[in-house]
Amino acid sequence: MIRLPRPRTDRGRLLLVLALAAAVTVFTATVPLLRGFFDLRVYYGTVHTWAHHGGRIYDYRVPGTSYGFTYPPFAAVAMLPLALLGRTTAIVASLLVNTAALAIVLRILAGAGRRHGWYRWALCLCLLALFEPLRDTFSFGQVNLVLLALVLVDLRLLASGRGRWAGAGIGLAAAVKLTPALFIGLLLLAGRRRAAGVATAVAVAATALAAWADPGASRFYWTEALWDTGRVGRIGYVSNQSLQGVLARLGEAGRPLWATLVLLTLCVWAWRTRRAVAGGDWTAAFALTGAAACLVSPITWVHHLVWLLPSFAVLLRAGHPRIAGALYAVLCTSVVWLWFDDASGVGGFLGSNAYTWITLGLLLGLPVGQPRGFRPPLARRASATAPAPSPESPATRAVPDHSESSPVVLEAAAAATGTADGAGLASPSSEPTGSTRPAAAKPQSSSRRASSYTASPPPS
Repeated sequence: MIRLPRPRTDRGRLLLVLALAAAVTVFTATVPLLRGFFDLRVYYGTVHTWAHHGGRIYDYRVPGTSYGFTYPPFAAVAMLPLALLGRTTAIVASLLVNTAALAIVLRILAGAGRRHGWYRWALCLCLLALFEPLRDTFSFGQVNLVLLALVLVDLRLLASGRGRWAGAGIGLAAAVKLTPALFIGLLLLAGRRRAAGVATAVAVAATALAAWADPGASRFYWTEALWDTGRVGRIGYVSNQSLQGVLARLGEAGRPLWATLVLLTLCVWAWRTRRAVAGGDWTAAFALTGAAACLVSPITWVHHLVWLLPSFAVLLRAGHPRIAGALYAVLCTSVVWLWFDDASGVGGFLGSNAYTWITLGLLLGLPVGQPRGFRPPLARRASATAPAPSPESPATRAVPDHSESSPVVLEAAAAATGTADGAGLASPSSEPTGSTRPAAAKPQSSSRRASSYTASPPPS
């Protein structure tokens, strides 16, 4: 693996960071087409129509497309502040919120910024800017990074032993989007019934609030919209990197086969997650749950794969920077878009589903259990209150636990930057996800690309 030179002076470090930032800027401006904040336009238009014009949440469509709001009604309630903003201000707010969410995710996964210094953080941010799910999240104005931050706050509470309010973040995330509800299953597997109860209560309360705010929208969502995957986009679209997306591209649309694969995936997830929890490895347990959620969800667009970020933290912490760097580099390439028009044959089967194979590999092979020398916070607290040693058993000096501030993500800056830097192998489709295809005579079966729409979206 190619490693970056390590300048010994601050001037050399600054020049290297500036050079990398310039390279990343050129890459993001030329290789992956920006998404025009399409999903933010959906949120913005839905909320403004609902709040100011008396429209119905699930009737709104972005002008020029057949796509509208697809989340549970509470998501629209949570996004009501958009009704107070202009469109440009909403874009700025989206960027700031996602940046804050990313800071929380990095703080939890990588530790305190002052421990690593500006240089390693700058390299880390350059790497993250190349990560396709993350750059698409910002470019779409998506919410998955915010949901990941909410879930990881619960990880922090559980791992630190301060679990009184653990589960609240998971509950809020599950009320906005259904996929994070699998983390409630994690809490049950771990025997954290109180946290699972808190998560369930918060999700139910938020859903009830939305039902009170708009009973008709709630009734329509839970009885009709939830079961209509066509509202989200074509299942076989190459951006759908879930198990169902793989089957759809193979022409296997039958639900029994998909349900069987989902059941097997959940069994593997439960087995591996229980092992992680038994070893006190909450980060691995949450990482496995994020990977499993991406696999079993009917629709997992590429930008949903920000849920894999904890998995890379686990790989780095476990001493596998080369594996982490290689997988991360693939997820920077937009390689699946090579099979945008035709995913047939062995090459199409392997290449168009490349991100699914990475997610599946992480679920099956992610290291679980604490690394050498790690002691969970609960054990550390117990040792602080342990009785004094007897003369027959002399005391030994406790080794402080630095697990929360280990440079798990930042190590990628030294281990994987060189790989990711040259990762722009394929120019992705200008059509970002199946949920943002422009209107066509048969939008669910059209193979027409959306370059003209994405480059110059119609006014909404």
